[in-house]
Amino acid sequence: MDPLGIDGAWVHTPRVHTDSRGSFLEAFRASGLPRRFDVAQVNCSVSGRGVLRGVHFADVPPGQAKYVMCVSGSVLDVVVDLRTGSPSFGRWEARTLDDRTRRGMLIAEGLGHAFMALSEQATVVYLCSQPYAPGREHGVHPLDPALAIAWPAGVEPVLSDKDAKAPSLDEALAGGLLPDHRACREFYATLH
Repeated sequence: MDPLGIDGAWVHTPRVHTDSRGSFLEAFRASGLPRRFDVAQVNCSVSGRGVLRGVHFADVPPGQAKYVMCVSGSVLDVVVDLRTGSPSFGRWEARTLDDRTRRGMLIAEGLGHAFMALSEQATVVYLCSQPYAPGREHGVHPLDPALAIAWPAGVEPVLSDKDAKAPSLDEALAGGLLPDHRACREFYATLH
């Protein structure tokens, strides 16, 4: 696991073994992660080109950590630091996840997550540390100019009604929706 520039986010590029039959890889191994990660739910999302999902996050505690993989096609996967008081608050990092490199992203509780499908169709599988709980789930508008996420040029974003109506970063901050960095750090300490 290689850390990203945002504390609590890592990228993993597995070793892919290929031969005349195809390929094999370990897509996920809990013992290889930099922190404890209990899987409570597995989500699978199939999206057409340009579909943009996120920026999603959950109340901490317990939050919802995610291990994200693109098993078919290609996506731009984005992590956003939404933790108020964090040194990297408002910053984002992106990596391409695809069915060639088989790269995965581990995203800690309190961080925002979004992705955009780059291929004609993309299938994303993500392991979640907590099950979906609508009352704890929130979003920030993925096209908010304050975030200035560099979504790929020439790909028209397709958003759900919910994501299109999500508050801006400033609105989420003013509304008290965003996780607190210190509370997240205290929660992380319980996971070791």
